[in-house]
Amino acid sequence: MERAILLADMNSFFASVHQALNPELRGKPVIVAGDPEKRHGIVLTASYEAKKKGIKTGMGVWEARHRCPEGIFIKPQYHLYVDFSIRILRIMNDFTPLVEPFSIDEAFLDVTGSQKLFGSPIDIARRLKERIRREIGITCSIGVGPNKLLAKMAAGMQKPDGLTVINHEDIPLSLWPLPVRELFGVGPNYERHLHRLNIHTIGDLAKYPSTILRKKFGLYGETLWLSANGIDFSPVDPDSLNRVKSIGQQITLPRDYRGEEIKTVILELADLVAYRARTGEHLGKTVALTLRDPNFRWVSRMQTLREPTNLAADIATAAFELLQRHWSFDWPVRLVGITLANLFPFRLRQVTLFGNREKIWEIEKACDRVRDRYGQTTVFRAVSLKEGCLEHMRYL
Repeated sequence: MERAILLADMNSFFASVHQALNPELRGKPVIVAGDPEKRHGIVLTASYEAKKKGIKTGMGVWEARHRCPEGIFIKPQYHLYVDFSIRILRIMNDFTPLVEPFSIDEAFLDVTGSQKLFGSPIDIARRLKERIRREIGITCSIGVGPNKLLAKMAAGMQKPDGLTVINHEDIPLSLWPLPVRELFGVGPNYERHLHRLNIHTIGDLAKYPSTILRKKFGLYGETLWLSANGIDFSPVDPDSLNRVKSIGQQITLPRDYRGEEIKTVILELADLVAYRARTGEHLGKTVALTLRDPNFRWVSRMQTLREPTNLAADIATAAFELLQRHWSFDWPVRLVGITLANLFPFRLRQVTLFGNREKIWEIEKACDRVRDRYGQTTVFRAVSLKEGCLEHMRYL
């Protein structure tokens, strides 16, 4: 029996939550921004009324105010969004126990075994949309397909309040004419690489020899080829969020940082990531560094360590190497992120007989106990006291 998968995507979720709570905001251009009072704030979500005025996610608040002076700017209230997300997941669980949250405003549902109770996948999608609209007060777009990939692609084709079905036989007409950038999993970097191979549409990618793609991009090249052909075997996993896959921390800086200032921020983020790893009893073997400049140009690179760690010094050293290789020292930075991935349980660590790693670990654990008792900012590095470095501490 072919699987029946739904992907429900809440429309303009943050803005819709505020419109649901305050009916006076309905039909008006609502813009949820990081800090509407400051010029360096950015738009997190815009209602469809605001999107019609040209407002986009990631746009600076100053530009959004210029494009939409009548816009209603609201600071984000994440506790509200989490509460709404939980309520929506409860409704989804009334249709099937196989619900996998994909983000705070998206979730997959495997309704293969629910059809005798609730009807066809399309019937289930319509009933789900109606319950979310009636009980939560927001609209959603739902994609229906035989796997998660096609359901995800279908959900993005009709917004807001859409319902789209893509089956395997629909792929040549529905997917292949689209630009390759619209295939789930293809970011701007891969788009550039694929364009160099004269791959411009999803159809071009689907017809390209998979052996060449694998040789060029490794295993991910074959995954892209499978995706372009609508092939995806991944199950809907209700326990996906119960397994920690990575630990990350990022900060949007109050001004442009350069050179040694960036290294100071990396040290502080490494301390926070290492603390969270130790608290969760994890070790990680891969360190990723993410940087963004004032013009929203991104660099994200990763490095695999020789052995798993949860020590800030190891994480920071790897991040410094990535910084040196992939970012000009005098180029301005507005966002820095550190991620520790490829996680292992701490109980599997290998104790060293020589060197000072055990002593360093005991020192960091002692600092953890101080932070747990008196707060995160009670212990920090002396370099953070340098002039100009303390101003970002409140954002961590």
